[in-house]
Amino acid sequence: MPVTLIVLAAAYGAAAGLLIPRPAHRMAVEPEEEWRAVCPGGHPITGPARGWLGPGRCAECGAYGPGALPTAAVTALVCAALTAATGPRPELAVWLAMAPVTVLLAAVDWRARRLPDVLTLPLAVLAAGALGVVGRLTGEAGAWWRALLGGLVLAACYLVLHLAHPSGLGLGDVKLALGLGVALGWYGWRTLVTGGAAGVLIGAVYGAGLMIARRGAGKTAMPLGPFMIIGAFCGLLPGAAATP
Repeated sequence: MPVTLIVLAAAYGAAAGLLIPRPAHRMAVEPEEEWRAVCPGGHPITGPARGWLGPGRCAECGAYGPGALPTAAVTALVCAALTAATGPRPELAVWLAMAPVTVLLAAVDWRARRLPDVLTLPLAVLAAGALGVVGRLTGEAGAWWRALLGGLVLAACYLVLHLAHPSGLGLGDVKLALGLGVALGWYGWRTLVTGGAAGVLIGAVYGAGLMIARRGAGKTAMPLGPFMIIGAFCGLLPGAAATP
């Protein structure tokens, strides 16, 4: 694996991660509330794309939400790891495009216990559409159809969990599962099962830890999105590395 490619991917991830705090702050609101238009200090959020793009710190008071350096570091690490595992194959471009969106989703869900449709649904469309292009260019149409089916299967599993326990698992998790399942399904059913099961297991371990620490995990909604994303990451890495 060329080190230069990994370094470039990490630089891209760091640059994308620096932009995450602003939209994370804007989106971290209750479902019935509108996106925030001011920083925590009350200063208007302005900039390109109606204020969605721009520095991760307010120019007036320096505050937004999650720190820009942590989000940059996490996104850079994710992009570098995906590049090292995937190599210079066409689907790498899809993983690098999805990575900042998933980090943003994890940040929003952790802060506000919600996964906005404006992120989850486009993520699924991005994964399905971009992998469709990759499948056509590489002649791997079968992998694309399996990816689509994988997204439907994982989303269906989470839908069943939602219907069984709606207070603990929301429809946002079901929609996120659709996009993650498409990505995991590209590398096969084993990768899909590994990534899906890892997300549930990691979330369960975290919830059990909260209960043991007597911090009211059973009374407070726990964000599942970050654990689903971490689990998918854990499944995607070995799936990509094992693909010739």
